[in-house]
Amino acid sequence: MLLRLAYLGVTNVFAVLRLLPMSDRDKEVEILALRHQIVVLERQLGGQRVRFEASDRAFLAALLSGLPRNVLHRMRLLVRPDTVLRWHRDLVARRLAARSRPKCGGRPRTVCSIRALVLRLAAENLTWGYRRLHGELLVLGVKVAASTVWEILKEAGIPPSPDRTSSTWADFLRSQADALLACDFFETVTLSGARLYVFAVIEHTNRRIRILGATVHPTASWVAQAARNLVMDLEDAGCRACYLIRDRDGKFPQLFDEVLMDAGIEVVLSGVRIPRMNSVMERWVQTRRRELLDRTLIWNQCHLLYALREFETFYNGHRAHQGVANARPLRPLPQPIADPGQITRLDIRQRDRLGGLLHEYQHAA
Repeated sequence: MLLRLAYLGVTNVFAVLRLLPMSDRDKEVEILALRHQIVVLERQLGGQRVRFEASDRAFLAALLSGLPRNVLHRMRLLVRPDTVLRWHRDLVARRLAARSRPKCGGRPRTVCSIRALVLRLAAENLTWGYRRLHGELLVLGVKVAASTVWEILKEAGIPPSPDRTSSTWADFLRSQADALLACDFFETVTLSGARLYVFAVIEHTNRRIRILGATVHPTASWVAQAARNLVMDLEDAGCRACYLIRDRDGKFPQLFDEVLMDAGIEVVLSGVRIPRMNSVMERWVQTRRRELLDRTLIWNQCHLLYALREFETFYNGHRAHQGVANARPLRPLPQPIADPGQITRLDIRQRDRLGGLLHEYQHAA
């Protein structure tokens, strides 16, 4: 259209130059001849509309817009004067719209280094969803939205994990988290077929996990001693828990409840066949199985305790927890990186635990 409009402008400039040496009588004769040709053209069209191109409309609107409306009504045109004025209004509106249109629409594109880091984390951790990846980025001080991580994975053809919704009971536990502990036994089997029972406790307020031990025979004296060790650990950490949720497993003796009652911790039994009443602990047991035991061959009790201690250190010190705004139990989230230069030159180092089973990511020193 612009090329066509420029062509019309140049040709009409030469037409104006051709009119300069003509006399007024010659110009009037030519005007009468042109008006008669328009009448003949309208008669041949038989009421049909004349089709103008966009460049023709722009040229006529620019040429005739300065004339008064009464003059336009006296002129012999193929269109009505109102149509010419409408063309001019549209031309001005398009010019103003093009001038006010932003040069770059939408939000700025995510930095290439962040996109590369998200894809790297997704490739090295196949079981992580986009919210788990988002939490790991916050641990590294890279502040992006969870939807941005989702879009990066979608563009790369990597399916993100679905967002999980919480139940009503989970909302209640979250509101009472400062005073709640939860405990449970879980089982695992070694390569020799021996069955081991692991006892663990989790704090609702910050998701800190404590693995109190593993044994082949969880006797009453062993469980009671684990309760005493728990009380001492809570006193050393300054934790003021008031309630401990446990199920109705027969491994818990009466002495276990008495030790906790002496320390000011009331034992709350979960309902029969209602695992959601101990949902935080059940969720951790699932995480431990998926991220550790399902991917490890356990040789014996010593090997199991070593693996669990490493996982406990990783879980409490580095892993982001979605239930507490992606914070870590023993370390707060760092301040987001505000320096654009540092964002564009991310140097992230990987630290492996348990032979590369668990990955920790940190900025290079």
